[in-house]
Amino acid sequence: MLRITNGTRREGATLVLEGRLTGPWVDELARCWKALAATRDARSVNVDLDGVTFIDAGGRALLRAMHEEGATLAVCSGCMTRAIVEEITRS
Repeated sequence: MLRITNGTRREGATLVLEGRLTGPWVDELARCWKALAATRDARSVNVDLDGVTFIDAGGRALLRAMHEEGATLAVCSGCMTRAIVEEITRS
């Protein structure tokens, strides 16, 4: 299960993710991301991954695409999540 919370402010938006970014939840996040990116500059979106416990290959691909479009992947405390974010942001 994945919980997605959208916090929008004038200077930017934050997508807070909590749980497992796998399977159908990847598609749900993609829908939320597309809706948010359609209404604002993608570079003003922060993705808070602090509450994420697992990311599958589809989740990694989506996070990479979001990052390439300008989203900032931030706030991750788990060692696997941190490693995934480092891998995505390095390339």
